[in-house]
Amino acid sequence: MSASRTRGFIGATLVVTVLGFTAACGNESSGAGAQPSQTPTTPGTTPTPTATPSGTPSMDCPETITAVRAAISKAVWGKGTAKSLFQPVSVTICQYDAQAAGQDYATVTTKRTAKQATDLFALVNSAKPVAKKPAMCTKELGPTYVLRFTDNDRGVLSYTAEAFGCHQLVATSLEGQGKPGELAAPRQVTPELVKALGLR
Repeated sequence: MSASRTRGFIGATLVVTVLGFTAACGNESSGAGAQPSQTPTTPGTTPTPTATPSGTPSMDCPETITAVRAAISKAVWGKGTAKSLFQPVSVTICQYDAQAAGQDYATVTTKRTAKQATDLFALVNSAKPVAKKPAMCTKELGPTYVLRFTDNDRGVLSYTAEAFGCHQLVATSLEGQGKPGELAAPRQVTPELVKALGLR
């Protein structure tokens, strides 16, 4: 091996060693105990994110996916009104990723007003109540939606819609003064509702 090739090899080894040491220790600007933002991968694969929660809380979509699922699990199937009498003027749609878990928040927020909100509410109301929680559920993954309908009195009626699995459609809360009454009975998401929720 020639002297110039030997020097090149040693130089390359030093660069790799220094880079490896820097990557392992982090740098001053990243703060103490900084961790890489992605897990190591093998060549040809897509990096997978670490366990950092996805999405961010907001006034429009304040709940984590854990809270959303807990609200669904409290639903009493076969109980509630056949249709909701709520009269929405707008709706906020909070969309959670298919693999959302733990402290993940909605990653997509859209708003619809006037006719678009009432049309979406009509699709929610048109689904027939189901007496028992569905026992047969598919295994595909899909997003979870929280629909927060608001009316002229600033009342908020929330529904959770699963576009996968058991396709549960559950009215989870009705907030606002002078908003007593029974929530609509749990039902299942219709293909028409899934299609409407996918529109942006």
